[in-house]
Amino acid sequence: MKKAAIVFIFLCLPGAFSTANAQVKPAYNLESAHLAQRWDEAMPLGNGMLGALIWEKQGRLRLSLDRADLWDERQALDLSKFNFKDVQRWVAQKKYDSAHRLGDDPYHAPYPTKLPVAAMEFQIERLGTVVSNVLDIQTALNTVKFSSGATFASYIAATQNVGYFSFSHLPVLKDDEIVKVLSPELIVHKFADTLKTSTNGGISPGSVQLLGYKNGVVTRNGNTISYKQPTYAHHYFEIKIQWKKLPDNSIIGSWVIENDKAAVLPVLNNNLQSTADWQAHIQWWTGFWAKSSVSLPDSIIARQYYLDMYKLGAVARSNTPAITLQAVWTADNGNLPPWKGDFHNDLNTQLSYWPTYTGNHLDLAVGYINWLWNMRAANKQYTKQYFGVEGLNVPGTATLHGSPMGGWIQYSLSPTVVAWCAQHFYWQWKYSMDDNFLKTKAYTYIHEAATYLEHISQVKNGVRVLPLSSSPEFNDNNINAWFPQWTNFDLGLAKFLFTAAAEVAAAGNNKNEASHWQKILSELPAYDVNKTGLTVAPGQDLTESHRHMSPYMAVYPLALLDDNKQEDAAIIHQSLQQIEKNGTREWCGYSFSWMACLYARAHEADKAVKQLDIFATNFCSVNSFHLNGDQKGGEYSNFTYRPFTLEGNFAFMQGVHELLLQSRMGYIEVFPAVPDSWKDVSFQDLRAEGAFVISAKKENGKMQSVKITAEKDGLLKIKLPFKKWAAGAMASSSFKTGSDGITVMMLKKGQQLLIENTDK
Repeated sequence: MKKAAIVFIFLCLPGAFSTANAQVKPAYNLESAHLAQRWDEAMPLGNGMLGALIWEKQGRLRLSLDRADLWDERQALDLSKFNFKDVQRWVAQKKYDSAHRLGDDPYHAPYPTKLPVAAMEFQIERLGTVVSNVLDIQTALNTVKFSSGATFASYIAATQNVGYFSFSHLPVLKDDEIVKVLSPELIVHKFADTLKTSTNGGISPGSVQLLGYKNGVVTRNGNTISYKQPTYAHHYFEIKIQWKKLPDNSIIGSWVIENDKAAVLPVLNNNLQSTADWQAHIQWWTGFWAKSSVSLPDSIIARQYYLDMYKLGAVARSNTPAITLQAVWTADNGNLPPWKGDFHNDLNTQLSYWPTYTGNHLDLAVGYINWLWNMRAANKQYTKQYFGVEGLNVPGTATLHGSPMGGWIQYSLSPTVVAWCAQHFYWQWKYSMDDNFLKTKAYTYIHEAATYLEHISQVKNGVRVLPLSSSPEFNDNNINAWFPQWTNFDLGLAKFLFTAAAEVAAAGNNKNEASHWQKILSELPAYDVNKTGLTVAPGQDLTESHRHMSPYMAVYPLALLDDNKQEDAAIIHQSLQQIEKNGTREWCGYSFSWMACLYARAHEADKAVKQLDIFATNFCSVNSFHLNGDQKGGEYSNFTYRPFTLEGNFAFMQGVHELLLQSRMGYIEVFPAVPDSWKDVSFQDLRAEGAFVISAKKENGKMQSVKITAEKDGLLKIKLPFKKWAAGAMASSSFKTGSDGITVMMLKKGQQLLIENTDK
């Protein structure tokens, strides 16, 4: 084989390669000439712990306030009444009523649940009509301008749990009217003191009154408001608001929410930009946007991407709870949040963190890692109690502190949830190559998960099997959702987990353990495949439209099948053809985001982009929130409802990343799925497995260059987007390009490598 001519240019200066401006374009901001009339169309602010939604309700400017760790964790599910062996018996006997009664019905109790908090409102009728309402996503500042010239502004400090607001330019109001007219009012939920069980007290389904709390008392003292709301078992939360009038007749104020402790307000300065937290806030967001950037020719996809990236910065931190269904934007409609606002570990939490790895936000990804790590003790107890074996599994639906909540038990108490969670420990290690993280967390978590899965499975006739298997949410909550043989969903997760366990053991020089996991892996059967591609399970093809892409986990996110391998490519494309045959009528918004990733992995660029476009235009609110249902009356889906959840937004971001850069089976592929119609596209500082940070650009329809920065010593395996490279600086003996087009070389920590296309 004739080698391609190559030049490798080593760079010493940061910024020597530039593909995309890290500054966020104003066109990506949320902007309108009015205030939203619904909470799920509001301007969202957040810092991972606190959140606010800014909109208008009944003629007043309203801030819906939220805090991520406010939960009612009273248990409705009682696992002392049944376990996994009972479920196996019920399925064998075809008597499943007990599963519904003991496992599913408790999920319909009002608790455990994420708690909605309160709202703050302002009278604005004296300020005139709204002429401009802008959320500047670069600075996370919302500014509302009125026809009178008055301006409202608000932000939540990025590094402190406090929110700020101000009104300025108020010539329409007299000096003695300003505080009277514009002082805030705290709007709290009306919790019921008692419940009349015979009539349910006349309480509407889903109402917060079902929780049965005593109502707290709002106390107004001068320019402050305090509110303490008792919840359950002596728990409570406290809200405080303050404001003051400044010499220039403007108003500045702040608010805080605390959980189980007294709220303390910060000292107020003379304007928002002089508050003690503003500079740190700007510094945090500047650093956030500098991590990576993309430049896309499709304005719809580009804008949705940056709005979703903003949301990621608003809901994720290393020291806050993991991203739940709605994170810090719990529904403000007087009801409990959809699906309890819980931690859905059978899809939602995992998808929410997909973009953090390629997007070069490992500091935010670790929030999910830390939450899972902190839940280990509770999860191991759950594993022992319900599954009866040692090791670690995770509930598919969980409370703030990791307790199982029940629901459809095929998924809420699934035997393989932990394998999907473990992938995030694996990714955190592979994208960072952090030896300390490997030793202190990744190895331990993956080892405990693999130990559990080894014990819960058994070998029959030389083949390892699960007692029961399922595929979310095939056959919903029917007894037929259980399969006696591996579903491809569970099998893919098992193959991934034992592969990862062997790899982390080998990386820690535990050779015997690595061999053990390899042996366990070899006992697993092959994927069930026929002319439809990957099936749901042996004897069960996917013959209908279905919202979950669960049967295709091996393609993405597990990346166990590779389109660059001929034998895998046939399976992948047969599977995609079957999905297309079934259509999208039963899809939710996140289905399109996930499908974009699958198409990108199959190098079907135009189809991947089409999925992203459908998601952005049909399944998102005007403020870019993913609303699950088709908001254009069912153009693509029979689901036309609008419960807001975040996983679709963040999976969309990863769909964009998958067009540009992929880590697959030990090597990196640059621009694997960029449409030919995208003549100019680039990205800067996306991250690949192996701790390589990569930038690349395409101009005027031609691939130009790729820059690679090695954060660690390591072997680079890369498939480049061009065939001819200029001859030059690096000796050909330093690299090797195989017949598969993958170039291999060793890089040292800190090395920067520029590869340029000469086929122009």
